[in-house]
Amino acid sequence: MSGDFNPEQKRYLEGLAAGLQIAKAARDGARSGSSNAVAEPTGPDAAHLRAQNRVVAGGGKLADQEKFKRELHPFDAYDRLKAQAAADEAPKPPDNFRWRFFGLFYVAPNQTSYMCRLRIPNGILTHWQFAGLADLAARYGGDYAHVTTRANLQVREIPPKHAVALIEGIQDLGLCSRGSGADNIRNVTGTPTAGIDPQELLDTRSYAREWHYHILNDRSLTGLPRKFNVAFDGAGKIAVLEDTNDIAFAAVEVKDGFGVEPGVWFKLGIGGITGHKDFARECGIVVKPADATKVSDAIVRVFIDLGDRTNRLKARLKYVIDGLGMEKFLVLVEEKMGHAFTRVPAEALAPRPVFERMGHIGVHKQKQDGLNWIGVSLPLGKVSCEQMRGLARIARDLGDGEIRLTVWQNLLIPGISDANIMQATAAIEALGLATKASELRAGLIACTGRAGCKFGNADTKRTAAAVGDWCEPRVPVDTPLNIHLTGCHHSCAQHYISDIGMIGARVSVGDGDDTVDGYHLFAGGGFGPDADVGQEVYHDLKAEEAPAFVERLLKAYMSNRASPGETFLSFARRHDGESLRKLADAEVST
Repeated sequence: MSGDFNPEQKRYLEGLAAGLQIAKAARDGARSGSSNAVAEPTGPDAAHLRAQNRVVAGGGKLADQEKFKRELHPFDAYDRLKAQAAADEAPKPPDNFRWRFFGLFYVAPNQTSYMCRLRIPNGILTHWQFAGLADLAARYGGDYAHVTTRANLQVREIPPKHAVALIEGIQDLGLCSRGSGADNIRNVTGTPTAGIDPQELLDTRSYAREWHYHILNDRSLTGLPRKFNVAFDGAGKIAVLEDTNDIAFAAVEVKDGFGVEPGVWFKLGIGGITGHKDFARECGIVVKPADATKVSDAIVRVFIDLGDRTNRLKARLKYVIDGLGMEKFLVLVEEKMGHAFTRVPAEALAPRPVFERMGHIGVHKQKQDGLNWIGVSLPLGKVSCEQMRGLARIARDLGDGEIRLTVWQNLLIPGISDANIMQATAAIEALGLATKASELRAGLIACTGRAGCKFGNADTKRTAAAVGDWCEPRVPVDTPLNIHLTGCHHSCAQHYISDIGMIGARVSVGDGDDTVDGYHLFAGGGFGPDADVGQEVYHDLKAEEAPAFVERLLKAYMSNRASPGETFLSFARRHDGESLRKLADAEVST
């Protein structure tokens, strides 16, 4: 192994390398009845799974989910899923985990049904695919869909008997849900205005598509130690939040005179996981766009080799990098690639175009003369099947036939001619949707929460709606604002990186053990050039009280900002959490 590793790093690698002996350990453990015993992997990728079976130094046990994968690989169990559907049978925990490899999540006890998450590379689909999904959601689910914070779609309230019909129907549309859950590489995000954005440096569509199909057609890239996210940002007007991903590709212009070919490259960031308060770390590396899949593959394979399969809370890529150090990690990636990375100093990179906080809402000019995209505001990402069909008709008749999803829980209809803007806007409004939103509404994001997720500590969408309804008429916010509500530590709505972020908590009431929905509230988080995690302002707010507390915090901002143009982010970062709390408590809720 190349590179100079210190003794601690060598011990780390040697402990993980114990997995090379796992086949013998599994056989011996099975004979002895050891609690470490796992079934010997069989099937077409048995050798690959044997290499992944890890017993770390000190005798750590594989996590239950790792045992489930080795006892029966999910992709070898489709007949079992079909049998459960035929019997309208809910899955037991091992199968509930396995079926997530097909994008199916059984969300009991919150809902006695499945949720299905798709894979939509770069968030782009055709009008007929969108309308087809509406038909499937109406026939087999709850007659609606959610746009997610990974520019994806979820269908909910699917009875077990309809699970197989739904995922096969999705495949009939030329889409899929394969690998969209569990320990896999999740939906590949990219700039939603790719190819039509007047300021973009790079069209991300082909790179997201190549990586998407690379994943789907290589089974060794499934069953990772934990989930994995990759994003491509072409420097368009709408932020992709690439720095929150395990791998972040951000288009940059490399200037001449620095020993590399000038032009547009990807700047590489690695190890983002903002739920654990960490952004993708820049390491001075640039990647030719054509090499993005090769680089991603190498990084993922080091993660497969070294990721922790005993502790799910420490199983993400970040912790491999923390254990090795970034430079030692990169040495291992270079070994997988077979060549060194290209490195440039920071001064070699031209400033990137600035994104627009409201670029995902309303009418915006495309780079193509006479054409526009219209950003449609969806209430916390929810869209009914009737609305989906209507939006598909508008895209077909007045646009270029595409629907584009964003990480801001909304969608765009591109290719609207100047002459058709008024007609398209009127048609969208006739569906009960809007193309305009206040600064507060445009940045109001919420995960599914307790209403449909077993991990949720609070009903986030209900509270978010209440925050919008309460605060919008009371506080005339006139600068961009993001308020994100997430239900649990998984941070699907990325509460730490928003101007105001709230994470669900169970709040005690009375002297007994009773609890109610509640939140911890943070302020001052940001992304992109403002990347940082927020600081806690309030702890254990009851959900019913949250709207008034947000109102007072916003009033404190409006009353105490340094100038009329000062953003909430700048205001929040001029104060610590205690100071913000005192300023908010001095305001009166109306």
